[in-house]
Amino acid sequence: MTAGISTFAGRTLGEIAAALPGATAIFRRHKLDFCCGGAATLADAAAERGLAADAVATELAALQAGDAIGLAREPAALIAHILERYHDTHRRELPELIRLARKVEAVHRDHPLAPRGLAAALGELLNELDAHMVKEERILFPLMREGGHPMITHPIARMQHEHLEHGERLRALQAVAHDCVPPDGACSTWAALYAGVAKLIEDVEQHVHLENNVLFSQFAAVPASGCGCAAGG
Repeated sequence: MTAGISTFAGRTLGEIAAALPGATAIFRRHKLDFCCGGAATLADAAAERGLAADAVATELAALQAGDAIGLAREPAALIAHILERYHDTHRRELPELIRLARKVEAVHRDHPLAPRGLAAALGELLNELDAHMVKEERILFPLMREGGHPMITHPIARMQHEHLEHGERLRALQAVAHDCVPPDGACSTWAALYAGVAKLIEDVEQHVHLENNVLFSQFAAVPASGCGCAAGG
């Protein structure tokens, strides 16, 4: 393993994901939890999943390194991006996914691979995500825009804990949706539903990653423990 590749092994998944565009796609493919589990080093995370860290590092080294996440790290700009790209998107897309899930569950209720319980799981995620985002919008983000607060570690820790819970919900969604792979002969609605759920999972993981590993780290060193995010397998 070359010196350049070996440097990845000791870096955390969160650091790599924040600094190297394209790394998150590699982590998802190998089911390495870079969002809530971003505090783990590549070497430790790979070992836990029985992967060769040098092989993953080789893939990372092949990527073109660039500026962190391709956008400003300054808190106000990053918060504006999170609000527009993720908060608004979740609120816009989840109700439609719930509608599609209800339709598929009703029309294909006799199919052995019907995603039974998916609409309810999506509804729970919407409720919990919305409550979480409101707390960020009304409490945490305003404090961050003002430069922080001596007690900011407490709301950050609470948001990180809720991120772990979101990760468990994503894992459950993926299981109910059969890894978002529609069965042979699935109708267009079923295919659209699974495509939307797959995008939702990816969006929430990236949302959590930006907050845990890029935004929150600028205010407090509150480590995020491993979670059940879909990226973690």
